[in-house]
Amino acid sequence: MLRELARAKLNLTLEVLGRRGDGFHEIQSLVAFADVGDVIELTPGEGLELVIEGPFGGALDSDNLIVRAAEAAKAAKPHLRLGDFRLIKTLPVAAGLGGGSADAAATLRLIADANGGTPSETDLAAFAKKLSSDVSVCLKSIPALMTGRGENVEPVKGFPSCGVLLANPCVPLATAEVYGSLGAEPLGSLPAKPQPPDFGGSFDKLIAYILPRGNDLEPPALRRVRQIGEVLAALSTLPGARIARLSGSGPTCFALFVSENEARHAAGILTAQHPAWWMAASALG
Repeated sequence: MLRELARAKLNLTLEVLGRRGDGFHEIQSLVAFADVGDVIELTPGEGLELVIEGPFGGALDSDNLIVRAAEAAKAAKPHLRLGDFRLIKTLPVAAGLGGGSADAAATLRLIADANGGTPSETDLAAFAKKLSSDVSVCLKSIPALMTGRGENVEPVKGFPSCGVLLANPCVPLATAEVYGSLGAEPLGSLPAKPQPPDFGGSFDKLIAYILPRGNDLEPPALRRVRQIGEVLAALSTLPGARIARLSGSGPTCFALFVSENEARHAAGILTAQHPAWWMAASALG
């Protein structure tokens, strides 16, 4: 049996530059990954089966990105062995953490492992672009700058070791709803390709990069789920929290800390204050 962690994706910044002619939004986003996520297992064999378990498994059905990723790989490479997949869903659904995309990316990695490195990394990248905007960045799950609709991925240099605390008020919020109420202006022309940042291992440089950029989806997300404001306020007051923001389209919010230990200490405080919220503390990278 093979196993992969589908790490939670955080949009540390998310700038929406405008609505493109194809209906997608042009974005620029600094992305990093927490050491928490769904677990996907594969027992290689003939056919394709998926079992969904875990605390948030009941919110999903069998028609999801795991199945679509496996079917896309098989359609392109008919000789591939698939088999029995098991998803242990530990991330909330519709949470702004790229859970479905991370699951699809982990599925593609598992298929390659089960078939001796086939499909190639180039093939996997091509499949990812067709599946969903975030699958591309989740394939390698390393800090990166995303542009386009999310399919253009450039790794960043010198991302510092630090800690993160995630908090979710347990209210689902669909990405399409948030983008739909954003009211972005049409994009006149494609922007110049940005230069990925180099943080030189400095946590202070990371914070300085994030502070002026923000998340353009935060206002429309707040209008739809007022609890996001409560989560952000609670995170901001925790000892050691350097910045608190919404991740993606929400409603999960995060706070950054100089170390994982500080994040875990803060998690204990926040859990006592808001025991009904979903929370997770980990390293970020």
